[in-house]
Amino acid sequence: MSKQPSPTNKDKSRDDWLSQARTLSEALPYMRRHSGETLVIKYGGHAMGDNDLSSLFARDIVLLRQIGANPVVVHGGGPQIGKMLDRLKVKSEFVEGLRVTDDESIEIVEMVLSGSINKQIVSTLNAAGGFAVGLSGKDGNLIICEKLQRTERELDSNINRILDLGLVGEPKTINTHVLDNFERSDITPVIAPIGIGTKGETLNVNADTAAGAIASALNARRLLMLTDVAGVLDSDGDLIPHLSVSEAKKLLKRGTIHGGMIPKVKTCLKAIESGVKGAVIIDGRVPHALLLELFTEHGAGTLIEAD
Repeated sequence: MSKQPSPTNKDKSRDDWLSQARTLSEALPYMRRHSGETLVIKYGGHAMGDNDLSSLFARDIVLLRQIGANPVVVHGGGPQIGKMLDRLKVKSEFVEGLRVTDDESIEIVEMVLSGSINKQIVSTLNAAGGFAVGLSGKDGNLIICEKLQRTERELDSNINRILDLGLVGEPKTINTHVLDNFERSDITPVIAPIGIGTKGETLNVNADTAAGAIASALNARRLLMLTDVAGVLDSDGDLIPHLSVSEAKKLLKRGTIHGGMIPKVKTCLKAIESGVKGAVIIDGRVPHALLLELFTEHGAGTLIEAD
C-alpha cells in the first residue's frame, strides 16, 4: 500500500487562503445589509480592558466603516473610575448598580471617562487605520439629561422615599445634529457617557443607558452591547440566540433574566420600542465578536427584535 504524501507548507497556505476567501464570500450578503446603516456599539467590560481584544475591536470598527456602515462607539469605564477613586481615597457607593456621584467624584469620573479612556480608544482606532474623534455628551449638548432619581419603599412604614444619587443623569434629549455631521465626514465618534443637566451641571450617565438613548435617537439598525457573558441565558444556563420583545418580557417576569442582565435587557427593549431595528447582547470576550454577530448566521450573543 503506497504512503500518502504529507501536506506541504504550500498546501496549508493555499487551504488557509481558500478558507479566508470562502469566509469573505459568505459574509458579503451581510456586508451589503449593513452598508449605509447606523450601528451603535456600547464598548466596555473585558473587551475594553484586554489589549489584544482592544486591537481586534478597533480593526472591526475600521472594517465596518470601510463597508459603508456608520459605527458610533459609546464606552464605559466603571473599573477604571473605581481604581482612580480608590487611589485618591475618595469613597463611593452604589444604588441599584449606579454610582452615587457627588461634586468631588464627578470631577474624577469626567477626567477618567472623557480623558484617559476616551483618548486611548480613539488612539487605538486611529492606529488601526480609522479616523476617530473623541467627545463627551457635553460637547455640542450631545446628551442633555435630567437628574436621575430612584425610589425605595421602607419596609416598616410602607412609604416610598426618594434616593438621591447625586450628579447622575438620565438622557432626555440627544442632539443628533452633532452625530449627523460625523457621519457625513466619515468620522467615527467615540462618546464618553458624560451628560449635561438643564442647569449646565455635569452629570454621570450609565454607559448602557447612554448607548440606548443614542441608538434610539439615531434610529439605528442595531444596538450592540458588549458584555462579559455569552448573552441571555435560559434557566439551564444555555445561551438564547434570539428573542422577541414579548419573549424577553416573559423571561424578565419569570426571573429567568436576573441580576446585572436585567438593566441591559430593559435598555435593549426600550431602544427597540423607540425604533431601533434590533439590539444584541454580545460576548465581548470573544475575538472579533462584532464581526461574528453582524457577518455570520450564528452570531455571537442574543439578538432581541420586535415581535
